[in-house]
Amino acid sequence: MEAGTGPAGGSGPGAASSSGRGSAPARAGLVLATLIGVAGVANLNLAVANVALPDIGAHFNAGQTMVDLIAVGYSLGLAASVLYLGAVGDRYGRKTLLLLGMALTIPASILAAVAPSAIVLFFARVFGGVAAGMAYPTTLALITALWSGAERTKSIALWSALGGGISALGPLLAGALLEGFDWWSVFIVSAPLAAVALFFAWRVVPAHVNESTEPVDHLGGLLSIGFVAALVLAINLAPEHGQGTTAAILGIVAVAGVGAFLLRERRTDHPLFDLRIAARPTFWVAALAGIIVFGSLMGAMFIGQQFVQNVLGYSTFQAGLAILPGAIGMIIVAPQSARLVESRGSRFTLLVGFSFCILAFLVMLILWDENASYFPVGLGYLLMGVGVGFAGTPASRSLTGSVPVRKAGMASGTADLQRDLGGAILQSVFGALLTAGYAKSFTEQIAASPNASNVSDRVSQELTKSFSGAVNTAQQYPEYAQAIVAGARKSFLDGGDWTYAAGMIAVAVGIAVVFFLFPKHDRELVLLERFHTEDA
Repeated sequence: MEAGTGPAGGSGPGAASSSGRGSAPARAGLVLATLIGVAGVANLNLAVANVALPDIGAHFNAGQTMVDLIAVGYSLGLAASVLYLGAVGDRYGRKTLLLLGMALTIPASILAAVAPSAIVLFFARVFGGVAAGMAYPTTLALITALWSGAERTKSIALWSALGGGISALGPLLAGALLEGFDWWSVFIVSAPLAAVALFFAWRVVPAHVNESTEPVDHLGGLLSIGFVAALVLAINLAPEHGQGTTAAILGIVAVAGVGAFLLRERRTDHPLFDLRIAARPTFWVAALAGIIVFGSLMGAMFIGQQFVQNVLGYSTFQAGLAILPGAIGMIIVAPQSARLVESRGSRFTLLVGFSFCILAFLVMLILWDENASYFPVGLGYLLMGVGVGFAGTPASRSLTGSVPVRKAGMASGTADLQRDLGGAILQSVFGALLTAGYAKSFTEQIAASPNASNVSDRVSQELTKSFSGAVNTAQQYPEYAQAIVAGARKSFLDGGDWTYAAGMIAVAVGIAVVFFLFPKHDRELVLLERFHTEDA
């Protein structure tokens, strides 16, 4: 261990100053602000494309599945890589990986902005996600290594809320850019922000803080990348006409990959994902809860941004502004969440957060229709933001508290995986349900139309593939334009209802798992202390 090893002792930039509430590094405020800034760049890219999806779909004449893949590409790259790259950071240097991730974010952003096709844009988004996979898990790993006790809980709460808030503000920034520029602007904006974050990370973040000397399980890392990528792609391709076989093969690959990964981690002496630690209820239940709650946020933003533009006719800036209550809700409740975790425990705080999330989906299901005013739109986002603000802190804190500091990359990688895999899976599920529900509804409308016999197969495919496809078709047939757009809006609403119902089911499962399987506060404290003793 080098000098300057943070809370473990030593001197230098990583040295901690202790207090009764825990320990923190020197220049703690500046270090935390920098780490939140790095996480903010990654979070911004998660959500910044959502507002531009209608424009992207129209520009490339892309079907709903391709639009879904562009939306989920960043989450795919991030989710597939965070476990492996978190372990690499633990072993070879978290700060080094953080700097490399921010540096690669710059060309990834530029490639997305100049993409000549939807396919290139999708791969640029995946590339950007992998770059974020280098930097993003490192931020929480460093917080875990540099802070301890209540100070760590408070830092994680700020990291979670402000990172999530920046993600929610991404659509507002994107909407403002789209008022004056084309779709490419929402991607290029990340390049200068990444450059600023890179500079401050280089200057103020301590290096080599409680890092591991164990070898990295590279084979396990490759297996984790493979099964996550296969799973996300299988979900997205499942509703696409003619892609059923490909989706089935990818699903089989995902299941086989999970099995091979678990077998590898059970047999290797230096597992990437320690199954003994993962079996702890404070770890695996928190991980599952995080997948659901952060997936709910990303899924709601993904569908909601298209809803307010396609159905309600909001401009891109209005669409970005509409989500502001979600960001405000997350930021306001973050301090209360940290205090609630300390006083009532992670289980209670998670259940409070889930309750708000299920109320948010209920509002979307019942009140988000073609004639909705802004009030139910803002209310749905506000409830979701409050729910994520309450649940995000205990989900991340419980993971980091269940794992030795030397394996902080496993905890932070899992914490990031719960966000990104949750976002990728629920965005993919929501996108698949939206695609299937939209196509089913429009097909039924065409069949019931008195002009059904005049609708060719080509036109029918254009109408049912996506909202933007229907709008493009309406421009070609101005005499039917009003009816076509009205049909597209109804179809989008029908598909949207499928997604909100699925969101409620997912959150209900999360509530049941946390309620019955997560330890109550006193038991949680006993378990965390026991784990700490065992790991020491």
